[in-house]
Amino acid sequence: MRFDTKIAIVIRDDIPTWQKLNMTAFLASGIAGRLSETIGEPYRDGSGRGYCAMFRQPVMVFAAPDRQAMRAAYDAAFARELTIAVFTDALFATGHDAANRAAVAAVPSADLALAGIAVHGPKNAVDRALKGLPLHP
Repeated sequence: MRFDTKIAIVIRDDIPTWQKLNMTAFLASGIAGRLSETIGEPYRDGSGRGYCAMFRQPVMVFAAPDRQAMRAAYDAAFARELTIAVFTDALFATGHDAANRAAVAAVPSADLALAGIAVHGPKNAVDRALKGLPLHP
């Protein structure tokens, strides 16, 4: 199946694996929380047990080799008016949602130390914003 939109997550490659995984989950929840239309129907197994609904389309995960590549992807995503979730270095030291929001609010956009972003929008716009970034290994 082909989709007109794309969900993509960009993770800075110099971060420990366990933090990359945690950050990916947080960023994906940002897109799901903002765009209910990205979520499919609940699952049910052959025994009738129900499970949570998930994204209705694949999520592509990319690696930003350094801070400059992450910043370029962030700037390009904003220029293309994509829906964006951010995860900054400061969030590694917080422990709950209110502290996370306060840490982001304390820093101007141009100074955010971006560890990762999630983006959603028209497929071509997402592809252009993330051009040159490799898929995460």
